[in-house]
Amino acid sequence: MNLKKRTLKNISLKSRLLLAAAFWLGAMILAAGIGIPKLVNDYLVDDVKQQLSLTMDELTANIETSNSGNLIMAERLSDPRFNQPYSGIYWRASTQDQIIRSRSLWDKDLTIKRSPIHTSVKGPQDDKLIYIEQDIYLPELSEPVTITIGLDEDPLESTLNQLTRQVWLILMLLFVGVLLLIGIQVSWSLLPLSKMQRELVMLRKGEQQGLSDNYPKEVSPLVSDLNALLFHYQELLERARNHAGNLSHALKTPLSVLKNEIEMLPDNEKKLLQQPIYQIQSQIDYHLGRARMAGAMNILSVKSSPCERVEAIAMAFDKVYAANDVTMINELDSELEVAVEKTDLDEMVGNLLENSYKWASSIIRVHANALANGNIELVIEDDGKGIPEEKLAQVTKRGVRLDETTPGTGLGLNIVNEMAHSYRGSLTLSKSSMGGLKASLILKASQAS
Repeated sequence: MNLKKRTLKNISLKSRLLLAAAFWLGAMILAAGIGIPKLVNDYLVDDVKQQLSLTMDELTANIETSNSGNLIMAERLSDPRFNQPYSGIYWRASTQDQIIRSRSLWDKDLTIKRSPIHTSVKGPQDDKLIYIEQDIYLPELSEPVTITIGLDEDPLESTLNQLTRQVWLILMLLFVGVLLLIGIQVSWSLLPLSKMQRELVMLRKGEQQGLSDNYPKEVSPLVSDLNALLFHYQELLERARNHAGNLSHALKTPLSVLKNEIEMLPDNEKKLLQQPIYQIQSQIDYHLGRARMAGAMNILSVKSSPCERVEAIAMAFDKVYAANDVTMINELDSELEVAVEKTDLDEMVGNLLENSYKWASSIIRVHANALANGNIELVIEDDGKGIPEEKLAQVTKRGVRLDETTPGTGLGLNIVNEMAHSYRGSLTLSKSSMGGLKASLILKASQAS
């Protein structure tokens, strides 16, 4: 049920409009295809009965009784078909004791079946008749004379069937033609949205900085707001970069003074104060670098190759942690790309790989899984001791370190978590099937290529 709802939500606007038009147009065509033949049939039957009523008037004027009290037809009827056997039009006049009938019945009679709900009349060849019936009174008789006139319904049904086929052919051509016209109208009406989609792709690729202003008045406010949002976003990024740079430059002079003063201290005091100063300087440089990356002009068109970055980072770590004798297995596809700036991807993957190099026993495995909605899961796992499950949620918090004896600031996993969130991704830590830690970094797949 949820899959069906999700599928319906993902239907395009054009498909929705065409499906709605096809549904209502189909319903009207179906109603017309059923209703028109019925109306025509009712009209034809009424017309036949009106003609038969003229014959009824002629019959009532010519039926008399003989001197012996028998029913007779004084004059021949004007319609010659009544004298032709099985011609398809018949009449009969009857009382309780006697019957007279048209020569067209020959030696047979009409079959009349009466019920409280429906009365049917059939001809001499068991053909269904359209009929009218009337009772008249003659002065010589004490009981009414019932006159029945019927006309074979088969020619009428044949005409109606032929008309119905023609009506359905016309209606189907009308359905296809109107639906085609609606499709052209919908396509023409949605052209601005297609244009917006193309411009968004170009915007994502970094080929333009905003959307054009040539849009219909219904879409123009959205385009204006989106352009304003993009401009404001770029301004905020640029301002943040400038503020970070100003802060860095403002702190450089006091830090230089402190470094110079520390250099003049005795060796034991110098070693005590140099490390915090270096840490302050490294943090300033790091966050300044992040601010510069965030201020990139083509932030919407970034892409990086995880395979390439993992190989580059692993080459450095293989030398730094050569004593640990750790083997890194890279299973990433070289054509895989994620929508992350290269330096940011280096920062995230570097922190995760560094943790694995520190704690792995012998093997680090890096691989990827394709997820729904265009997401890629980068998995880095090792065969080390891992992290207890009750502490997995804590290690991504700022400054949390599970082992104070190992060099570090406790910011690595927190930085990875925050950077992944800024790219609409996430970082999940769990126990690896290899026994150590499994880090799942979920990022958007690149669409710029």
